[in-house]
Amino acid sequence: MPRLLFALSGSISCYKACHAISRLAQAGVEVQTVATAGALRFIGASTLEGLTGRAPFTDLWEKGRAMDHIDLARWADLALVCPASANTLNRLAGGLADDPVGALFLAWELQKKPWWVAPAMNTAMWNHPATTASVARLTGMGVRVLAPESGALACGEIGAGRLMEPDTLVLHVLAQLGPKIAQPGR
Repeated sequence: MPRLLFALSGSISCYKACHAISRLAQAGVEVQTVATAGALRFIGASTLEGLTGRAPFTDLWEKGRAMDHIDLARWADLALVCPASANTLNRLAGGLADDPVGALFLAWELQKKPWWVAPAMNTAMWNHPATTASVARLTGMGVRVLAPESGALACGEIGAGRLMEPDTLVLHVLAQLGPKIAQPGR
């Protein structure tokens, strides 16, 4: 069974990520979620556990989970940060590892397995020079960026920064993890 590390960062788009997690689990992917403190302000740990059957990794200092950033980095076949907020993109590009997502990123062997990000943010944040530089740096490290779409944003504006639609994300992940997985809805 293919194994996916699905990391969520603080964005209203976490609700869309939950849809993708559900579809991937139904398709036969073993999903382990990781959530930043910001993500947990939008959705609860219980939701993530209910969708995957596995408790999310949310705290580097939680008793009994001190080595999860190493163990999960070895366990997974693919990592996807979805939604990837501007904060998370900039932190990953800077090599900060004081939360589970950053620690996992530094423990991940980029030359051996794929690490993907699916950004979601306001257009101004997406186009900001700091974010643009971070995306370029991450791409240079081998990270695949699933570009955000243009459309209506949570702030009421219209523009680039909208999270890729969940069903499209699911298709990308299933294509990466192999043809032996049944396509959702079939």
